[in-house]
Amino acid sequence: MQPYYQDECVTIYHGDCREILSSLPKGLVITDPPYNLDYHYLNYKDNLSLEEYHNLLELSCRCPSVVIHYPEYLFQLSWLLEEIPRKVVAWCYNSNTARQWRGIAWFGTIQPDFSNLKQDYKNQKDKRIIKLMAKGKQARLYDWWNANQVKNVSSEKTGHPCQIPQEVMRRIIISTPSDVILDPFLGSGTTASEAKKLNRKCIGIEIDEKYCEIAANRCRQMVFNLT
Repeated sequence: MQPYYQDECVTIYHGDCREILSSLPKGLVITDPPYNLDYHYLNYKDNLSLEEYHNLLELSCRCPSVVIHYPEYLFQLSWLLEEIPRKVVAWCYNSNTARQWRGIAWFGTIQPDFSNLKQDYKNQKDKRIIKLMAKGKQARLYDWWNANQVKNVSSEKTGHPCQIPQEVMRRIIISTPSDVILDPFLGSGTTASEAKKLNRKCIGIEIDEKYCEIAANRCRQMVFNLT
């Protein structure tokens, strides 16, 4: 199958992952699948029957995988894959009502390493924290990740209705070693663009050509980091 876009790090295929995935090399799946909540995508029906949706998740989130989803669906996916996640992180964000969260679950033999992930200290007026910050120190990042959703006013917004923040994807990729990253639901290309920034190989599949082009343009506009 001919790639829609290809460079030294990223390969993008335009098509349905249910038809393409089996022909691609195996790798670490990192994905934010459709949530089956009847979102208005361009070329995908987001209101499958539960059986159809389970079949889609089981096919696309094969181990090893890192999957972003609401907690109830991660429980269902664990049952489908017959796998208990090695690690689950809560991605927390503000909403129009109360704070909400989605789970990020690591399935299979992979073990994430968060030792290189940092975040700002909370109590920045504390004298001890002030001293640490003056030395350039930051807090370790564990299993509670604060990151704002990508809204219409966000600088990184691409037009996709369900875009994952770059910072969330960056943390996942940094903490999870792999030779090849595979995203069956590439969307507007956050997985691919963040992988390229980190000099990681990524293969993405996207069913909507509009989002394939957005993802390809994001990768084209990046300068490859040779360090």
